[in-house]
Amino acid sequence: AFDAVVGLLGVLRVVTGSQAPGPPALDPPRPAPDPLWPAPDPLWPAPDPRWAQTPLPSADEAAAPGQPGAYPILRGKKVLIVDDDVRNVFAITSILELYGLAVVHAPDGRKGVDMLQASDDIDLVLMDVMMPEMDGHATMTAIRAMPRFASLPVIAVTARAMQGDRDKSLSAGASDYVTKPVDTEGLLACMERWLAPGEPVR
Repeated sequence: AFDAVVGLLGVLRVVTGSQAPGPPALDPPRPAPDPLWPAPDPLWPAPDPRWAQTPLPSADEAAAPGQPGAYPILRGKKVLIVDDDVRNVFAITSILELYGLAVVHAPDGRKGVDMLQASDDIDLVLMDVMMPEMDGHATMTAIRAMPRFASLPVIAVTARAMQGDRDKSLSAGASDYVTKPVDTEGLLACMERWLAPGEPVR
């Protein structure tokens, strides 16, 4: 009888394809965490995938007034800022770099002249007028005394807006004149006017 039962079970296994019961299947082992790519923080949600689908504006779309593409002539130009106030330098540099200009800085007039003489790739100078020791007027006069800088655009920047200040700066060698607080659009338009090909018009 026992042999008959064993034989019957064998027939059932062949017909049904069943296997003898065994231990439950285990989950596959999880990979060790990558120390260079930590697991997501449940307290810091993952970024919205829609952000990666937002297209960046093209150069033409960014060319509206007030946008970095609005002054294409300025892109790639190198500007020397001569100013002893680091706050002014930081503010103006941040704006100019946004529009694709390279900026170097001299903290006083003498160092500004030295930097000009040591460089041959400066396209324009922003000259603060009120500086100790060698002020902007004296610095511009020294620059214009060197023939190689006779046509270099030099824009005077000053907080003073008194009658005759503009004429005094122009007489000292400034190409143009802007006042503080600096109007961004006015400064960029002034720089573009002097860096554009052809004879600039004041």
